[in-house]
Amino acid sequence: MKLTESYWSATSETELLQSTCASALRDAAAAEPDRVALIEGIPEQDARRRYTYAELLDESEKMARALLEQFERGDHVAVWAPNCPEWIILQYGIALAGLVMVTVNPAYQPSELKYVLEQSRADGIFFATQYRGNPMADIVAEVIPQIEGLKAAISLDEIEEFVGRGNPDRILPDIQPSDPAMIQYTSGTTGFPKGARLNHYSLSNNGRLTALLRNAGNGSIDISAMPCFHTGGCVAGTLATHQTLGTLVLAREFEPNLFLDLIEQEQANYTLCVPTMLVALLEAQEIQPRDMSSMQIVLSGASTVPMELVKRIEEMMGINFCILFGQTETSPVITMVRLHDSIKDKVETLGQPLDHTEVKIVDPETGETVPVGTVGELCTRGYLVMMDYFEMPEATAKTIDADGWLHTGDLCSMDERGFCYIEGRLKDMIIRGGENIYPREIEEKLFEHEAIAEIAVVGIPDEKWGEQVGAFVRLNDGMSASAEELHDYLRAHLAPQKTPKLWVQMAEFPMTGSGKIQKFKLAQMFSDGEIAPNM
Repeated sequence: MKLTESYWSATSETELLQSTCASALRDAAAAEPDRVALIEGIPEQDARRRYTYAELLDESEKMARALLEQFERGDHVAVWAPNCPEWIILQYGIALAGLVMVTVNPAYQPSELKYVLEQSRADGIFFATQYRGNPMADIVAEVIPQIEGLKAAISLDEIEEFVGRGNPDRILPDIQPSDPAMIQYTSGTTGFPKGARLNHYSLSNNGRLTALLRNAGNGSIDISAMPCFHTGGCVAGTLATHQTLGTLVLAREFEPNLFLDLIEQEQANYTLCVPTMLVALLEAQEIQPRDMSSMQIVLSGASTVPMELVKRIEEMMGINFCILFGQTETSPVITMVRLHDSIKDKVETLGQPLDHTEVKIVDPETGETVPVGTVGELCTRGYLVMMDYFEMPEATAKTIDADGWLHTGDLCSMDERGFCYIEGRLKDMIIRGGENIYPREIEEKLFEHEAIAEIAVVGIPDEKWGEQVGAFVRLNDGMSASAEELHDYLRAHLAPQKTPKLWVQMAEFPMTGSGKIQKFKLAQMFSDGEIAPNM
């Protein structure tokens, strides 16, 4: 049946389970206790830690019992660390204990960490000592005294001692699918981070449905470098793999040559990568070829993928390519291209909605569903929608309407088959290397610098990263500031990826009639060569 309106009614070919993040692991361990569930993706092959499903469940239950010695059911526990087996054990341990995990980007600086811990009302934090030169232990020591109500701060270096304090006879609580499982931080047009509160039901089912659409099954070996503090890592990666009885090879971070080595050595079959990662893998493979014959499927998301890149993946590497689309607030996947779809659909579309997922495209002004082929805002409804933005009722009401539709802020269109197409963004957002960057946060920090009179942060197209962060500044009369000075100023407060790469000093800005800076004109002027980096 051909659609005439941009509305997709939820299908139900696959059953939604009354599952939790805790039952996901328990069911897998019961089905395949001796199968390898997790492999630590480090360079030293002989030193890689390996956990069977039985071992991973045992370690996670020990963690849960130790957590309940320190925390009470429903407490919020932050995890601030890069990918590692301890992260996965904490994810499952927190779920088994009936606590709520708060995920934190390991690149955060003191003010960012403080905000997340305070806003989430965190009762505790587990942290790595450092990551890529970020002195995390020092930052924790600086920030923790400022956080009221925090019961504990535990270094991952002390995790064995912490687990040893658990009571082996403690009975773990009965977790319900409707219980909150995670608070994942995302930002909207205001640039202030909002904590999307997600329940067990939405996370476990979304991970499983996504895995089933890529034909994941008993015995597949999945490799992931997607950060666990993103739903791409802890849901589309971890929960998806373990609910389909696969083996997860977890890379600490993305390094192309190590990633290719892991594929070859562990005979990986599947991965999820953002386009920037795919380009790096192809470049590294051309310089030093590895045996990629085990790889079957590459899934990508977060930004559009050039057709030539898809052709290179499918033809040169013999790998089936698919793309997915979603956001943190939807647990995260809304639509996905199927394995059998044409290369044209794989490149040009976002695929069709997942099972049990309603999607419509509406006029942003009237809220009315638009005819097929018409651009509007993509909205979705169903099990996948977040509970709320934690303790932000006004922001929640702006995002989820009275009928339960979540407004994504993405401009899309839908064709007569139900395939969706990305057309732009309502949100003032930059996507650099698959990571969302929100200009308002950067602008407000720069406004605090004494030399800045006006500032506009804009996404500039970039072949490698998709977009780069560009800062257009007007300085106060009689004052000066170099790009290096402003870069160093921002780096003291914000994560590295948020620091602008391109700096342009402006005498004046293009403005709307109401006095707002026209950011799209700045981007166009830069692309046309009318303005260029000059600081």
